Amino acid sequence: MTGLSTVLIVVGLFLVGGIISFVKQGMPKQLIVLLSIGAAMCLVAGIMRLEVWN
Repeated sequence: MTGLSTVLIVVGLFLVGGIISFVKQGMPKQLIVLLSIGAAMCLVAGIMRLEVWN
C-alpha cells in the first residue's frame, strides 16, 4: 500500500462514518447523497491505487 492509497481509504471510511451520523441526525437527503458520492469516490480511488492489481 502506498501512502496516497492509505489516505484515500481512511478519508473514505471517515466520510462513511459521517454518512451514518448524518442519517441518524435526520440531515437533508441531498447532503447525505453528496457525502455518499465523495466517500465512494475516495474508496474506489484508494482501492484502485493499491499495488495488488499489477
